[in-house]
Amino acid sequence: MAEAISEGSDLSIPEIKFEYLDHTADVQLHAWGQDLKEAFENVGMAMFGYMTDIETVDMDLQTVVEAEGDDMEGLLFHFLDEWLFVFSADDFFIPRKIIITDFDVENFKIKSIGYGEPFDISKHPQGTEVKAITYSAMKIYEDEEKNQHEVFVIIDI
Repeated sequence: MAEAISEGSDLSIPEIKFEYLDHTADVQLHAWGQDLKEAFENVGMAMFGYMTDIETVDMDLQTVVEAEGDDMEGLLFHFLDEWLFVFSADDFFIPRKIIITDFDVENFKIKSIGYGEPFDISKHPQGTEVKAITYSAMKIYEDEEKNQHEVFVIIDI
């Protein structure tokens, strides 16, 4: 459930580091970052950016989301699935910014905070409904030498 934003929270909006790729009947999200943590944050924002124009979202409340998996792909799947659940179940909360506060790649656990507000059709343009996250063609790419950290996820729309 959304709550008041903690005092001292960094609410600066990061640069957009994601794009939408065509895929038969679905959409592929492609996100990147300075590290894998940032790539995960950006793919979360890509998902919400497909649902509405996230620039219309004010950061009035915060919601904490935790996820875990059996491997990195499972962690990515559950991270996005938990955020989708928050939108679908908890007052239609939509974040403007997601920050991962704990990224445990050894035990495949994430704790994150989203800053945003409940979705309001009179304020937020309605994009495309995301029905589910899929494992289909999911890819996590990391090359430390080239400083490339990317994720690819297909969402069911």
